[in-house]
Amino acid sequence: MTSFLIRNATAIMTGLPGAAARATGSDIRVKAGVIAAVGNLAPEPGEQVHDATDCVVYPGWVNTHHHLFQTLQKGIPAGINLQLAPWLTAVPVAYRRFVNEDTLRLAATIGIAELLLSGCTTIADHHYAYWPDMSFDGSAILFEVAERFGVRFVLMRGGATKVREIDVNPPPEARPETLDGMLASIERDVARFHDPRGDAMRRIVMAPTTPTFSVHEHELPVIAAAARKLGIRLHSHLSEQDEYVTYCRDVHNCTPIEFVERNDWLGPDVFYAHLVKVTPPEVATLARTRTGMAHCPQSNCRLGSGVAPAAALFRQGGRVGLGVDGAGSNEAADMISEAHMAWLVHRTQYGAASVTVEDAIHWGTAGGADLLGLDRVGMIAPGMAADLMIYALDHPRYAGLHDPAIGPVAAGGQAHVKLGFCQGRVVVADGRIPGLDVHGMMVEARAAVSKMIV
Repeated sequence: MTSFLIRNATAIMTGLPGAAARATGSDIRVKAGVIAAVGNLAPEPGEQVHDATDCVVYPGWVNTHHHLFQTLQKGIPAGINLQLAPWLTAVPVAYRRFVNEDTLRLAATIGIAELLLSGCTTIADHHYAYWPDMSFDGSAILFEVAERFGVRFVLMRGGATKVREIDVNPPPEARPETLDGMLASIERDVARFHDPRGDAMRRIVMAPTTPTFSVHEHELPVIAAAARKLGIRLHSHLSEQDEYVTYCRDVHNCTPIEFVERNDWLGPDVFYAHLVKVTPPEVATLARTRTGMAHCPQSNCRLGSGVAPAAALFRQGGRVGLGVDGAGSNEAADMISEAHMAWLVHRTQYGAASVTVEDAIHWGTAGGADLLGLDRVGMIAPGMAADLMIYALDHPRYAGLHDPAIGPVAAGGQAHVKLGFCQGRVVVADGRIPGLDVHGMMVEARAAVSKMIV
C-alpha cells in the first residue's frame, strides 16, 4: 500500500461526537493503509498528493444493518403500501423463492455499489436466507462480492428455527433450520471468515432473524452462549412495530426488552436493529447495559413503523449506529440518504436541537464501528484505518453553504465522491467504482426483475 497526503480540505469531519467532531487542519497523511497524521502538513519528498480543495473529508460510513438479498425487491407493488407484518409476508417471504446463487451475487453487487458510491466502506449485512440442504454457499458469495469491491464486510448470519404463524405455506427457501444445523454452520463461517482484529476486513456476527418470532425461547440462551464462546457479537431485529410488544405481552407477559434480558440477550456485545417501540424505561435499560441500536429511520418511515428513540438513547450515553435496512423497504439504500433522514426525522418530534449533523455523522461512522467491535475504524485520527471519503462540493446544491463541512448530510441527495479509500486503497474515483460495468449491471438487474414479475 502506498503512502499519500490529502491536502487542502475545506473541512475534515472526524466521526467523533461533540467538540471533537471537526479536525484542526486541512491535511491527512496515510501510510500503509493507516492514518499517520492529521493537521496542517507539508508534503514529504516523493509523497503522492491528492488535492482536496473545495472538498470535505469524512470517515467511510459504517452501515450496521442491511439485507443485500432484497436489492432486487425494490418497490414491489404488492408490498409498497403495507406495514411491516404483512409486508414481510408479501415481499421477503414470498420472494425467497427467487434467492439463488446468481440473484444473490447480483443483488449484493448492486447493493454494495450503491453503498460505496455514497461513501460507505463497512457493510454489516443481516443475511437470513438460509435453509436446509441449500445448493450454494451464500456466505461465501457475499464475502466474495465484498472483496471484489475492496470494502469491509460483516456477515450477520441470520436464520430461523421456526416459521411465523402468519406465513402460511412459505416457499421451500423459507424453511427453518434446526438449531444444531444453524450453530454448526455459523461455527464453520467463523473458522473460514472471522477476523477479530479492530480493522478486520471480514467479520461474523450471530444473528437469528428475530428473538421473538424466529427461534424458540429456550434456544436463545444457547445461541447467546455459543456466540460468546466463539468470540462474536449478537444481533437481531427487535421492537420494530407494535406487534413485537403485543406478542411479548400476550405470550411472555413482559416487554421485548425484558424478554431478551431474561434470555441473556443484552450487553455490550449485543445490538438490535430498529428498536422503534421501546419505552423510556427500556431506553434506560439499553443505555445501562450498553446494548446498541442500529437505527434505520428511512425503512421505519417507509413501513410506517415510527421513529426509534435514537436521540434519547444517545443522550443517555447509549450506543447508536445507522443502518439502511433492506432495499425492499428502503429504495434509497445509501448512507448519505440515511444520515440525512436521521438528522431530520427526530427534529420533527423533539425539536430542532435534538439531533445535529455531527450526531448523525457520528452514528453513521464511529458509532457504527463501535457496535461492530471495529475499534480502528470509523474515525479520522492517527492510528485509525484509512477509510476516507473526499466529497467534492461541486453541485449547485452546495452553493451558498455557510458551513461546507455539513454539506453532504444537510443538503442530502447523491454526493460526489472525488476519491474514496478503504484501508488506504482507492475504491471510488470521481464518482465511479473502478472496474464496475454499471450498464451491464443494470441490464442484468432488469432481466432478473422481469423473471420475478408474475
